[in-house]
Amino acid sequence: MSASQFASASQVQAKRSRRNALRSYLGAYGFMAPAGVLVVIFFLIPVAIILYLSVTNLASSNFTSDLAKMEYIGLRNYETLLNDQFARKIFFNTIFYVLFTLSIFNVSLALIVSLLTTHIDRGAGFVFRALWILPRITSPVVYILIWKRMMAEAPFGILNQFNDWLGTPTYNYIATNPWVFVVVVNGFIGLSFGMIIFTSAIESIPKDLLNASLVDGSSKLQRIRYVILPLIRWPLLFVFTYQTLSLLTSFVEIQLLTDGGPGLYRTEVWSLTAYHRALSNYFGNAQWGYGSAFAVLLVLIGVVLAVIYMRVFRFDELVAEPRVETL
Repeated sequence: MSASQFASASQVQAKRSRRNALRSYLGAYGFMAPAGVLVVIFFLIPVAIILYLSVTNLASSNFTSDLAKMEYIGLRNYETLLNDQFARKIFFNTIFYVLFTLSIFNVSLALIVSLLTTHIDRGAGFVFRALWILPRITSPVVYILIWKRMMAEAPFGILNQFNDWLGTPTYNYIATNPWVFVVVVNGFIGLSFGMIIFTSAIESIPKDLLNASLVDGSSKLQRIRYVILPLIRWPLLFVFTYQTLSLLTSFVEIQLLTDGGPGLYRTEVWSLTAYHRALSNYFGNAQWGYGSAFAVLLVLIGVVLAVIYMRVFRFDELVAEPRVETL
């Protein structure tokens, strides 16, 4: 083959390689395009709208009469928020709610249930997991009504009916211990999610590794500590991050159970405050601009926490390609 023919063949091969690479890229982007469009429409555009609303004085009073009355006011909503005498209480309420619900139920108890149900008979484990998942698949309204029916004052509450029969004092359980029920009610819902993820991760561990640890003389606790937990770091990171963001933004169960009470902001969390300010103001004048400021800060807090989690769990190492050693 002459030099010119070899160069021509090389050029054809290079063009073919570039064409194949372009085709693979277009195919990948084509498959991702629908999800990208949904993210832009239902996330990026709403975030941009919320950011703009947070620097305006938009409220239901001027929106329903004349949209042109909406004015740009800069960071005045954020200044009002920082000077709000109840903002600090609501912020610490949110930290308390997220920390306790996440640590006790969404991660710890979910992991314990997963470990227990994967170390017993497979059929029995399936039945127990099905029972734990009932709070998640039940409608929030029905789920909260069940709790309210159990904890209501005498003579309507189920627990207080037992107290009457036993001759013991009756209580308004939700009024006296609202945080206990807020954490427990939301914790049972979050527990089922972590249980599903952890159970799938544990059952995907090769049986040869688990059997090898038993051959080496490890106990069940040692096998959990040194084999199972290191191999489910990624599911742990995912559950920690997802459930943190979920708890930060969820308020439906709290709204239905206590609506931020009893009393003044006793169980009010940040996301519920954003809803109350923007859409359900007691005075009939929804402050959409001020409520948007609460929502923007909530998004920023979620982003910061997600970055911290990724640093702590070394996310870059979890998604790195495995090293191939050559001799």
